[in-house]
Amino acid sequence: MSDRWEAAAEAQIRTAQERGEFDNLPGAGKPLPGRGTPYDESWWIKSFLEREKLPSDLLLPTPLLLRRRIERVPDEVRDLPTEAAVRAYVADLNREVVAWLRNPTGPQVVVRPANADEVVAGWRADRERARAEAVAAARSAPGPQHGPRRRWQWPWRA
Repeated sequence: MSDRWEAAAEAQIRTAQERGEFDNLPGAGKPLPGRGTPYDESWWIKSFLEREKLPSDLLLPTPLLLRRRIERVPDEVRDLPTEAAVRAYVADLNREVVAWLRNPTGPQVVVRPANADEVVAGWRADRERARAEAVAAARSAPGPQHGPRRRWQWPWRA
């Protein structure tokens, strides 16, 4: 039974080769990825994250992920339009921190909620700095430069 199955599989492979279905495959003639590197038990997770273009933060335990999100708060709120939106973002993050503090899982890492007033103060300072830079750039930029005006003529006139 297995000989017939192997023969059928070999016949299908041979006909596919004759039709050229194995020609010009992606990666043809290139070395195998990871060849010559030591074995890594989590190679499939890393390759999945790389292939799907997912951030590696997904592998972090919850407290480390929360700490990383708290560190990135100033960058995350920089483009928010209003103070209320900034406070809502911080409140949502703080809800997640408090939920983890009530039922901690993973490594015991100190995680404290973000201070909304400090985040708003930093947000305001960033906006003021950006506004001042924009005003300074507008003042220092030279006006439009025009060359000598060229008189328009019909092509058949000399």
